[in-house]
Amino acid sequence: MTDLHWRSATELAGLLANGEVSAVEIAQALIERADEVDGQLHAYLHRTDERLLEDARASDERRASGQTRSRFDGVPTAHKDLFVTKGVPTTSGSRILEGWLPTYDGTLVKRSAQAGLPLQGKLNMDEFAMGSSTENSGYGPSRNPWNTKSVPGGSSGGSSALVAAGGTPWSWGTDTGGSVRQPASLCGLVGVKPTYGLVSRFGVVAFASSLDQPGPLTRTVTDAAAFLQIAGGHDPMDSTSIPQAVPDYLGSISGGIEGMRIGIVTEIEEAEGTQPGVKTRVGEAYRRLEKLGAELVEVSLPSFEFGISAYYLVAPAECSSNLARYDAVRYGLRVEGPDVVSMTSRTRDEGFGDEVKRRIMLGTYALSAGYYDAYYGKAQRVRTLTIRDLERVFTDVDLIATPTSPSTAFELGAKTADPLSMYLNDVFTVPVNLAGNAAISVPCGTSPDDELPVGLQLIAKALDETTMFRAAYAFEQDLGWAGSEEGRPSL
Repeated sequence: MTDLHWRSATELAGLLANGEVSAVEIAQALIERADEVDGQLHAYLHRTDERLLEDARASDERRASGQTRSRFDGVPTAHKDLFVTKGVPTTSGSRILEGWLPTYDGTLVKRSAQAGLPLQGKLNMDEFAMGSSTENSGYGPSRNPWNTKSVPGGSSGGSSALVAAGGTPWSWGTDTGGSVRQPASLCGLVGVKPTYGLVSRFGVVAFASSLDQPGPLTRTVTDAAAFLQIAGGHDPMDSTSIPQAVPDYLGSISGGIEGMRIGIVTEIEEAEGTQPGVKTRVGEAYRRLEKLGAELVEVSLPSFEFGISAYYLVAPAECSSNLARYDAVRYGLRVEGPDVVSMTSRTRDEGFGDEVKRRIMLGTYALSAGYYDAYYGKAQRVRTLTIRDLERVFTDVDLIATPTSPSTAFELGAKTADPLSMYLNDVFTVPVNLAGNAAISVPCGTSPDDELPVGLQLIAKALDETTMFRAAYAFEQDLGWAGSEEGRPSL
């Protein structure tokens, strides 16, 4: 088959089950696709082609003996480079971890392997997941397959670029303030930020521990639901892991949205700064939801206005604490000095990029004596208001709909000199992380401004991914984007 690299994970699983293709054939097709496109995209930081083929051969042997590990046994995947992977370089996009070979697998990596998913490699990202464009990677930026002069979003930009270009059917990223949903929007993909605690963070290199959450990037809603089913669920190795089983998302995904109440946020609709083409496509998406039987309801979420301000105090504060461990003594980069203080200072100066240094300094300042209550404490109170606002609104609606990103993919270098402009890319996504709710970005077409993808965000109650997937699936099926020529970049 000549188009294996464009098949969804669900389609590939069906082909494997019917004996129409082997896992090795799929692996070889994806290796060839990576050879073809990654020179332009720089999605990979480390390819594991030999392991991929070994894993695929093992999968074919299991299938031949009737001992498959899961329905998706033999369907390859790739991971953002902050998922700790035994024996495979794991850098978190930072020079300070260059060459580090972990001695264990994180839970998500382990569960993917237990489901029989061959490993393709590790993917580029903003350093320690700090960024919205992948331009903060210590190893150079990734590029958007829809327009290689543009960014793929971030921080999971390598993951979004590879999936969008047909280099893998699905990939794992992490979402701390929008780092799965925003690149999904910019690359025309489905991206999910699960309820905080639904997917284990054990073996995820930490940025901001109360906000980080792994999430899938896929080309279809069905694949996203299936991938979350594979990796989600309680993990005793993660103290924040929710102690309950993952529901059967696929069992009710085709239930439709007739009678659902979907909130449209007044403050977002009235806010300035959203690209006209994004407004056009998202407005059409709202009307499509109505056509499918949903009732649109105006809701007010006044705390959303302060989400970015609160996030950029909470996240840097946690980052300054988490990144204190990179001291040049135990692991990672070491730049020698006459004493341990000089060694640590030189190592951190050389190993960390500008954005990481900026956030460490901001976080350390916000946590310092005399400023803690004025900054960090106040940001946590805003966080509480966000949680309460969402709880209030969800007594009246089933979901909330917003744009995912205020713009389509912008050109590389366009916002690197203006950090605030870069931070505002996550204005619609960060409140979800502050509150811990679930959300999904689903493509709603291309902008008439520049013919680049636009994403619709659907926000759900905590642990109500089932309703979220139902609505996203109904929208996706009616739009007809997934699997169509229109939904693929020309790269």
